[in-house]
Amino acid sequence: MTGRPAARPPLPSRRPSPAGGTAGPWLFEAGGGAAPVPRSHGAALPDAVLFDRDGTLVADVPYNGDPALVVPLPSVREAVAAVRARGVPVAVVSNQSGVARGLLTHRQVEAVARRVEELLGPFAVWAVCPHGPGDGCGCRKPAPGLVRAACARLGADPARTVVVGDIGADVTAARAAGARGVLVPTAVTRAEEVAAAAETAPTLLDAVRLVLDGAPVPGRTATAEGAR
Repeated sequence: MTGRPAARPPLPSRRPSPAGGTAGPWLFEAGGGAAPVPRSHGAALPDAVLFDRDGTLVADVPYNGDPALVVPLPSVREAVAAVRARGVPVAVVSNQSGVARGLLTHRQVEAVARRVEELLGPFAVWAVCPHGPGDGCGCRKPAPGLVRAACARLGADPARTVVVGDIGADVTAARAAGARGVLVPTAVTRAEEVAAAAETAPTLLDAVRLVLDGAPVPGRTATAEGAR
């Protein structure tokens, strides 16, 4: 989850921008490896799947700088592994305003990112907004900057990219970038966000099955907009 006025802490880049500035998002690989170029897929598979971090991949601990507090949510390991198994790159797009707020060091945030990868495997790119809600940047979700930056780093076409998150800002950012958004609601997702989402899924694994195989999702039928 990312995008609420009370946002979360961002992850440190190998080439960090000044905290609180509006130079753009941080892009890095938590494990230090080079981001792979996506394979050429058939029409049925996306170029990449971008996941929100807090509330989507791991339990939402506000401004977390402690790797010991990183806990994957149910079905996440299986879901992310299923995407990788199909040869589709996975990445993270995350609002992390704790850096702009002075609540976290770069080292703390990077440690959390590395712990996520220890538990869930490597992500091709981490695209992180380090700005606060009032900084006027173009990367903080619901703006499209994180999605566009991750796609550019991966060589992925936004129109063939999927963003999966737990709040309205995630799917709004996807739509603004020309990507497909799938909402996986949690207890903090607002009813109006669920109603406005073109596609929802009860779990991350259900969302991945919908994206990879077009499997029907219990309780929701994708609209034509969501299926683009």
